[in-house]
This record gives sequence, structure tokens and C-alpha cells, in this order.
Amino acid sequence: MPLHLLKLCVGAVSVEDLEEWIAESLAGKAARGEAVEQVHTTRMVPTRTAELLSGGSLYWVIKGEVACRQALTGIRPFVDGDGIRRCHLVLDPTVHRVAPRPNRPFQGWRYLKAAEAPPDLGAAGAAPALPDELRRELRSLGLL
Repeated sequence: MPLHLLKLCVGAVSVEDLEEWIAESLAGKAARGEAVEQVHTTRMVPTRTAELLSGGSLYWVIKGEVACRQALTGIRPFVDGDGIRRCHLVLDPTVHRVAPRPNRPFQGWRYLKAAEAPPDLGAAGAAPALPDELRRELRSLGLL
């Protein structure tokens, strides 16, 4: 059973915003002749890499909700120019929306067990696909 990571998507206001940032980042790398891959840098290095790379994903929390995920394809620890250990999380650039679930803010990332991960939208038992603002409003009114 795969293991996942959960992380706040700082700066993004929607899944569409994250998708646009990814597209711009990849286009910029291609224009500069760099390897075209999406890499997210973290300070801490996951210790359970084998479990994460056996089908795990990075689940993004956007505006207080677990909103989407990207498949993890690699984990590359490194030491930066200041001598600080860091880690590149290599991600598949395809963003998969998941059944939204509220999540409180936290620092860094957290492990997320497969049994606790929200299902992809469109999967059996997943919430219907509604526009983000409408879904948040319905949830605030207690209707979802």
C-alpha cells in the first residue's frame, strides 16, 4: 500500500492557479534548455522513500482544503549552497483533483496513509465536481 505526502500549496488560490504555475514553470525550463520536470524543494527529507515511490502522491492543501494531488516520481536529497540539507520532490506535472476535505494549516509536510487519502473526483464515492467557490459556500452553510 503506497504512502503519500500532504503539503500546503502556499501562494495558490485554486487548483487552476497551481496548474497555471506548473505550466509556466515547465515552459520556462524548456526555453532555458533545462530538464523539463516539475520539482518541489523541501527542507526535510522523507525517510520512507520506498513507500512513497511505490505509487504515492503529494496531496496539496489549497485554501484550507485538500484539493488535488500529483504523483511522486522521485525523491532527491541534496545539500544547498549554504550547506543545508534539502530535498527535491519530483512530481508528475498532471494534477488530479480529489474529493475536497478541510485541513488545518501546518508547517512542512506530513505523511498521509493511503486509507486516509481522499479519493480522486470521479471515483466511486467521491464528491460531485462543483466549482470551488460554490462548494466552499455550500460547506460554510452546512449543506455539504
